[in-house]
Amino acid sequence: MISVFPMSQNTHTEPTAESWLEIVRQRVEAMRFGSVQIVVHEGRVTQVESTEKTRLPSDLTIPPTKK
Repeated sequence: MISVFPMSQNTHTEPTAESWLEIVRQRVEAMRFGSVQIVVHEGRVTQVESTEKTRLPSDLTIPPTKK
């Protein structure tokens, strides 16, 4: 998860629309399967979250565990 407004940094400049759009673009381009969620608070983008999924072949078999 990336926060568009990092809590740990003391900065007086707010990210522009282009900066959060760039974060979204990078996240989408970097993944094959997954989702990108934009969190909005009071009409402003405050977070960009991404979840990437790893797809396994449907014919994958898992060997039984030994007891």
